[in-house]
Amino acid sequence: MPAKVYLRNLRISPRKVRLVVDLIRGLKIDEAMEQLKYIPKRSAVPVMKLLKSAVAAAENDHKLNKADLFISKIFVDGGATLKRSMPRAMGRAFPIMKRTSSITIELDKKPVALEAPEE
Repeated sequence: MPAKVYLRNLRISPRKVRLVVDLIRGLKIDEAMEQLKYIPKRSAVPVMKLLKSAVAAAENDHKLNKADLFISKIFVDGGATLKRSMPRAMGRAFPIMKRTSSITIELDKKPVALEAPEE
């Protein structure tokens, strides 16, 4: 049973968060943490916190060992968009879309590789 955690309404654009998320997809937990530690993007910090939360959920709720876990699914969707306006010349107003992100992480145990029969 995979451990699944969510982060809703992160005030960073989904396009920017996907840059970080794509780097850690499919990695083991220790490798992903090491990657996130050195990524110079603002979204690396909330993704790291969410990953730690997912590990804690897997250990406490599903009784899984941290060493056996890997990131089976991780994806970013758009959240609620905050609509604002910017005053422009001659009394006009231009829209500003402040986008938010929803991140989902699913951790699972690494499947045991079946050995190919020798001929």
